Amino acid sequence: MKEVSVGIIMGSDTDIEVFVESAKILEEFGVPYNMTVASAHRSPDYVYQLAKGANKHNIRVFIAGAGGAAHLAGVVASLTTLPVIGVPTKAKTLDGLDSLLSTAQMPPGVPVATVGINAGKNAGLLAVQILATNDKTLENKLIAYKKKLAKDTEAKGEKLLKVGYKKYLEK
Repeated sequence: MKEVSVGIIMGSDTDIEVFVESAKILEEFGVPYNMTVASAHRSPDYVYQLAKGANKHNIRVFIAGAGGAAHLAGVVASLTTLPVIGVPTKAKTLDGLDSLLSTAQMPPGVPVATVGINAGKNAGLLAVQILATNDKTLENKLIAYKKKLAKDTEAKGEKLLKVGYKKYLEK
């Protein structure tokens, strides 16, 4: 069995594209993870098993999210003392605003670190940042990642200054 650091739980497989972005970031940083589907409403016993079994499976951080009522991250947070990163997903109605509010507005004592709607990539990065607080190698990878972000952004700015917006948009 591979060593797992992050448990990714999505409320429905219709959300997989969002959580693939989390997985890609974790892979980029070499962070092991597992990914599954479990619903706070349709499979609460399975959610309970996942959250309560975290230590047995060496999970240090959860990424959890769902659309609509978006209770999954909160339920996971209520069952564990581990950090839970909530990813509200865009459902068929309200463009994900309902999911965002349901994920972010947790009662006192049950915190969920909430990223933006469909922000699986940021959830993956936040999980890496949490793990890096106790892992110097991971911290150094994050430093290099952020330097590359800055360099890439500066290069885009220089190109825009040089060619103007019309040519820049021609790509």
